[in-house]
Amino acid sequence: MSSAPVPVFSTRVVWDDSMLAYNFGANHPMDPRRLDLTARLVRAVGLFDLPQVSIEVPEVAADSELCTVHAADYVAAVKAADADPDGAYGTAGLGTEDTPAFSGMHSASARLVGGSLAAADAVLSGSVQHGVNFGGGLHHAGRARASGFCIYNDAAAAVQRLLDGGVQRVLYVDVDAHHGDGTQEIFWDDKRVMTISLHETGVSLFPGTGFSDEIGGPHAHGYAVNVALPTTTGDSAWLRAFHAVVPQLAEAFQPEVIVSQHGCDSHVDDPLTNLRISVDAQHAAALSIRDLASRYCESRWIATGGGGYNITSVVPRSWTLLTAVAVGADITTTTPVPAEWRSYVTERYGRAVPALLGDGADLWWQSWEAGFDPNESVDRSIMATRKAVFPLHGLDPWFD
Repeated sequence: MSSAPVPVFSTRVVWDDSMLAYNFGANHPMDPRRLDLTARLVRAVGLFDLPQVSIEVPEVAADSELCTVHAADYVAAVKAADADPDGAYGTAGLGTEDTPAFSGMHSASARLVGGSLAAADAVLSGSVQHGVNFGGGLHHAGRARASGFCIYNDAAAAVQRLLDGGVQRVLYVDVDAHHGDGTQEIFWDDKRVMTISLHETGVSLFPGTGFSDEIGGPHAHGYAVNVALPTTTGDSAWLRAFHAVVPQLAEAFQPEVIVSQHGCDSHVDDPLTNLRISVDAQHAAALSIRDLASRYCESRWIATGGGGYNITSVVPRSWTLLTAVAVGADITTTTPVPAEWRSYVTERYGRAVPALLGDGADLWWQSWEAGFDPNESVDRSIMATRKAVFPLHGLDPWFD
């Protein structure tokens, strides 16, 4: 018996080596080589050569485009830091250990925004169904501040581009290990945008925000959604949390486009976080988001990267699988990693990498409908979120 055919989606992938200029220097966790290795692996498995895939070189976003989500004074501050990286910079979050200033930072940051804008424009025009910018997802940047390795917020700019292009409802789903605080802040009081962030609790992880009682501004109660997960959550509980919150709210919200942030720093081998998630679970979440876009948005979906600091064995595999999900390629967690790519990593970095794109994880998880266990910390986190926002959308926090 033959298996069902894999759905194929026209997809615009944003990529060019110029995106490697977003570089905070040696020993900084946000190593641009993770993007280079991802692009090399995407190419090695043949995704760039598929007929449904088009590649776009991103342009540097104009100041007017940046100012759709950032304050003009902040953009000016970034340019000043660019011109004088050794200077002192007020309270804009620039020149810190997390976001040190460097020469060329404005154009490098604005180019990543240009990439997500290009993906949004391609989806808006109808020329493609999906857009992918694995170099984007800089979700900590706020309207007037840099934070957490993020200078400009490309994902927020893409959401705003969609709104300005006539889209009435955008669902933003963020599965990075860190709270998507910048994107939440920018759309805090805009009920045209629902932001859902599933992340390690701010009690144990930067930026210390993203609790269930953060539900949006006075005109948008219930449109900021946060699932603050306990440390060492693991695959089954993480997927249980995702499916206990995201599909129900997507159905209630009825988005026209989904923008998602796929930081893979939730991985068990990531040096900065504690959630202990596998590449397989990250892949499963991407599949679920794609399915939601197919169900509610006529397949209009823009996927970005984000955090991820194991640059050789995790980031390239996770975002190659993300790209494969977007384009509808028959590439899965059991697909072998091409030998030439593995040899390149070993020779260049002296590190061994897994033989398969996935981790071979068991992804069994129990549906929320099976029951709520108040003795489980993950279930308490899920219920806190459902109680905070579900009734605001006509949903029952216990049963929907």
